[in-house]
Amino acid sequence: METSLVFFSQLSMCEPKEKTIFKLIHGSGKEETSKEAKIRAKEKRNRLSLLVQKPVFYDDTPSSRSGQLAKETRISPEEAIKWGESFDKLLSHKEGLETFTRFLKTEFSEENIEFWIACEDFKKSKDPQQIIRKAKAIYEKFIQNDAPQEVNLDFHTKEIISKSITQPTLHSFDVAQSRVYQLMEQDSYMRFLKSDIYLDLTEGRSQRPTNLRRRSRSFTCTEFQDVKSDVAIWL
Repeated sequence: METSLVFFSQLSMCEPKEKTIFKLIHGSGKEETSKEAKIRAKEKRNRLSLLVQKPVFYDDTPSSRSGQLAKETRISPEEAIKWGESFDKLLSHKEGLETFTRFLKTEFSEENIEFWIACEDFKKSKDPQQIIRKAKAIYEKFIQNDAPQEVNLDFHTKEIISKSITQPTLHSFDVAQSRVYQLMEQDSYMRFLKSDIYLDLTEGRSQRPTNLRRRSRSFTCTEFQDVKSDVAIWL
């Protein structure tokens, strides 16, 4: 039969037996105090985190529903009809841009309009360092292979951008932006004009709920914390 040996690091052969047993039973007072202090500190942090969190209320009262309806129907049928005159008029109107983006989400192609907006903002850059930072962010999010929101561009266009990204200019994305614009104008815009989202607005009906996917990470101004954007709407 094997005999297991157990070593107690706290035992000292030079100490009295009573003192050694006391240590084994009660442990070190300093260690216990330290553990208790850590637990109390952790509890305090948890309570503080709960206090600073912004509460979220899901108010489904009649007043909240009416407020939401008012927000949805603030677009008059006359305004919505103007969006059907041209794709450019749609994008130049704040609510038109928002509504078109909501439609693209239902088709899983909102990266196109977000890329177009990013390019519009990029062309307003003044400082050379801003141009470099924004160009790099646009390239990494929309252009390079397997980008989080890669837009549909031909190989030649992507290759030109890839070669010039180290020394970008305000016109580095002009060709790509034009191609994405044409794609939306000839394809997505035509379907938008026939969609319930648009037709409900032109006929003054309340907006119907749309089934949207979880939004992918958007290209936003937060990518450039030290850069002030001139674009009023970041989607």
